Amino acid sequence: MTGRIARVLSALTVSSVVKASISWPSGLSLPPVPETYPNLTACVNAPLTYSCENTTAIANTCCSPTPGGLVLQTQFWSTYTGLEAQGQLLPKNSWTIHGLWPDNCDGSYEQYCDLSRQYDPSPSPSTLPDGTVVPAYTGPSVETFVQEFNRYDLLAYMNAYWVNQGADNPSFWGHEFSKHATCTSTFDVACYGPDYKEHEDVINFFDSVIRAFKMYPTYDMLAAAGITPSNKTTYSLSQLQNALRSQVGATPYLGCGHNGTVLQEAWYFHHVLGSEQYGHYKTLDSTTISTCSTTQGIWYYEPTPSSVREVQ
Repeated sequence: MTGRIARVLSALTVSSVVKASISWPSGLSLPPVPETYPNLTACVNAPLTYSCENTTAIANTCCSPTPGGLVLQTQFWSTYTGLEAQGQLLPKNSWTIHGLWPDNCDGSYEQYCDLSRQYDPSPSPSTLPDGTVVPAYTGPSVETFVQEFNRYDLLAYMNAYWVNQGADNPSFWGHEFSKHATCTSTFDVACYGPDYKEHEDVINFFDSVIRAFKMYPTYDMLAAAGITPSNKTTYSLSQLQNALRSQVGATPYLGCGHNGTVLQEAWYFHHVLGSEQYGHYKTLDSTTISTCSTTQGIWYYEPTPSSVREVQ
C-alpha cells in the first residue's frame, strides 16, 4: 500500500500540484500527516506581552520570539524567474514570499544561528561577522522534508507563492529557514518537547511563513487603490505607502532598485504576542528607510507574460 501511495504522489503533475487539486483514487486512504506544532503548554500562564515590549526578561523563549522580537514578513515583486523553461513561474496577480525574519528589537539581526540545522546550499553570507564559516549544505533538498511529512498541500502552496529567481525554489526555502528560523527562539528544537521528530521545526516554520504572508495581500491592496502593474505609468512613493497604510494601519518598508525607481520589495514589521507560529502580530511602521525615490516616479512593472501562471 505504501508503494502505491508513493506512485500516486510521484505521478502528480506540476499543474496539479500548483492548483492543489489532487484527485485521490477511491479505496486508497490518504497518507497520515504527522503533527508539527511545538509544545506550548508552559506558555499558557506566561505573562501576556508583545515582543520587544516586555519590561522583564522572557522566562521561556519558546513562548515569545527572543531576542528577535521585531518580526518582518517580507515579499518580492518580480517580473520573471529565469527558470521558466523548467516550469518555475510566478503567480498571476500576486506578490511572492521572501521570508519571515526575526530582527532584534534595535533593528540589528542574527543569522545562521544553529549550524546543525543548516540546509542552505549557497549560504549568504558564507562567513559570519565573528569569522564562523557557514558550510554549504549538500544533503537532500528541504522539499523532501515536506514530502516526508506528507504535506503535499504545503508543497503546492510554496511552489505557487514562494518562488525563487535564478535558482530552484527548494534552495530558497532552505536558505530562509537556515538564515532566519534558526535565530527565532520559538522554532528551537527544544520547543517541540521530547517527542520531536526530525525536521518538524522546518515544516512548522514553512507553515508560519505562509500564515504571515496571507495577512498581507499586497497586490490586492494596491489594486483596490487603483495601483496596478504598468509598463506605461509610474506611481509616487507616497501613493504606494498610503494605499498600504490605509489597509494595515502602518507604513511598511518598500524597496526599490535601479536608483530607487523600480518597485521590488515590501516588508511588514511587527511585535508579536505569543509565539511567532500562532501569536498575534501587531503591525508597526517600518524601522527601515525606504530605498524608493521620493522625487521620481516609481515603476511597478508588469511581469513578463510567459513568466506567469494562474494559481488557485
